[in-house]
Amino acid sequence: MAQVVRKLTVHVLKNNNVDSIIGNTAVRANSTWWSNVEMGPPDVILGITEAYKRDTNPKKVNLGVGAYRDDNGNPFVLPSVRKAEEILLKKSLNHEYAPIGGETSYTDAVAKLAFGENSPVLQNKSNVTVQTLSGTGALRLGFEFITKHYAKTRELWMSTPTWGNHPQICNTLNLTHKKYRYYDPKTNGFDLKGAIEDISKIPEGSIILLHACAHNPTGVDPRPEEWQQLSQVVKDRKLFPFFDMAYQGFATGDVDNDAFAVRLFVKEGHQVALAQSFAKNMGLYGERAGALTFLCGDAGTAAKVMSQVKIMVRVMYSNPPLYGARLVQEILNTPDLKQQWLKDVKLMADRIISMRTKLRAGIEGAGNKLPWKHITDQIGMFCYTGLTPEQVDRLTKEFHVYLTKDGRISVAGISSKNVDYVAEAIHKVTS
Repeated sequence: MAQVVRKLTVHVLKNNNVDSIIGNTAVRANSTWWSNVEMGPPDVILGITEAYKRDTNPKKVNLGVGAYRDDNGNPFVLPSVRKAEEILLKKSLNHEYAPIGGETSYTDAVAKLAFGENSPVLQNKSNVTVQTLSGTGALRLGFEFITKHYAKTRELWMSTPTWGNHPQICNTLNLTHKKYRYYDPKTNGFDLKGAIEDISKIPEGSIILLHACAHNPTGVDPRPEEWQQLSQVVKDRKLFPFFDMAYQGFATGDVDNDAFAVRLFVKEGHQVALAQSFAKNMGLYGERAGALTFLCGDAGTAAKVMSQVKIMVRVMYSNPPLYGARLVQEILNTPDLKQQWLKDVKLMADRIISMRTKLRAGIEGAGNKLPWKHITDQIGMFCYTGLTPEQVDRLTKEFHVYLTKDGRISVAGISSKNVDYVAEAIHKVTS
């Protein structure tokens, strides 16, 4: 009798668009509500990492990951961050909501780090600085503010190439985005002439997106005198500069050097917007600590902009998270801890610079006849090697070295243990 009841139950469920029963739960074969949703394209970097994990070759190397690793290939927790964690634990802090724009002790500290301790724009309180969900959240909030409140040409111009999330955020917000020349594949360096020619033709009032340092994905940064020229053409065209600064301190090992472009533009009268992140330079990848700043010219305008930014934050995620921001402000507001952090970030930057030097020396030392100076000329965690998709394919299939098809590598994936192997592999696929 029980068997008869079960058969009848399954028959009835199938007739009601139910495919199977797991325990006592009926599972539908086709979603009534979401059947129209298309499968999204896989994440490129995630795909590289998954392929790397499946590879059983002991010599395999992952040069795709966009996170710092120590010389043993492990995630690195900065000593200054460890000390900050210990301090916070002893304080027995509560878990109440943060203010909508973040704690003032946080926003003041990160603004000073970006613009300088004695920056006039901070002294006259003409800045609006709010805590965000890391750099991505700062960009999203800033771009959305532009779509709602920017009164001039709502076109955003970005470098060719740029970080993959930049155009994606624009697409999500229906913000028109276009490109200006930046990277020169012939030299694997900065195309100053092409950039200035293109920027000189951008419609007045448009937004121009600039990487403050350690350009992602190329590692190609303008020199100080080139930044001067860029500042002038941006001013001549009456463009609005929006800086993305995800690597302050991580590029050269000096936080002031890496803020050069931002501070230059401010000094020359530009009212910039700035997205900051503490994922890379403090290793706080999962804590999502960032900031968005608008320079507004005067305190009155800043107050109005702040009111509107807070409204946007309120309906987007209500309040920012506390823990990562508390770590950042503890480090930046405690003199001894800040000095330790400056040493930590220089340690990371110096390891990257050292790996660039050794990689170039290894390729050239193998007798490779191609120019490789760009490896040490470029800066930061990423390097555009100039490798073709075919050469990248050979690197992966023959040598188990994983990287993106455009030849970009994360130098953080190179260590003293594998640098010679990677150099030899690059030499072989390019000879």
